[in-house]
Amino acid sequence: SIRRGYEVYKQVCAACHGMKYVSYRELVGVSHTEAEAKQEASESQVLDGPDDKGKMFLRAGKLFDRFPSPHPNEEAARAANNGALPPDLSVIVLARDRGEDYIFSLLTGYMEAPAGVVLADGMHFNPYFVSGSGAIGMAQALFSDMIEYSDGTPATQSQLAKDVVTFLSWAAQPEYDKRKKATIDVLLIMLPMLALLWYWNRHLWSNIKTRQILFRETPKPPKKS
Repeated sequence: SIRRGYEVYKQVCAACHGMKYVSYRELVGVSHTEAEAKQEASESQVLDGPDDKGKMFLRAGKLFDRFPSPHPNEEAARAANNGALPPDLSVIVLARDRGEDYIFSLLTGYMEAPAGVVLADGMHFNPYFVSGSGAIGMAQALFSDMIEYSDGTPATQSQLAKDVVTFLSWAAQPEYDKRKKATIDVLLIMLPMLALLWYWNRHLWSNIKTRQILFRETPKPPKKS
């Protein structure tokens, strides 16, 4: 699902949204082999330099490069999107309340504006958008069969949304599975240690806790006659 989600991002979302905190090397072993990730990286052009003459130059992307932005700066992004600034998607799942559920609902929730709702030019209606009014600058992006998955999965709208949300969720926390595994490893180590600590504590205090203390009345000295 992460690989399919990357395909949706690459073919649909990347036209407007960047992911400046995600690098191609993070795909290795998750959704792509190293050779496939290198191929994906090489398809992008990265501004690098300066060279020996002090000039910047474009080169093919490499594994350590991050996903390229579709726009050179914020002003260009707004100019290309009717004044709206497309957010970076690197951590969008963590930045929105209800995360994955919200993004899935947003991508599949476009509809005609109900009676009485007037939209400005270039705006669209989505009741799930956080603005409250439902007016959103981004047009509906996902349609059934708009792309073909490499594994042949039917590209319905809900499938496209599910896969890209899964990809974005992974991108926001690529180390999440490693953290879970590390937590399990720590617990497996700590449980025997806690058992040994409990036994040592019980042994250390056993002599004191089982000790009996008796109080005897001191006999009075005999009276002198």
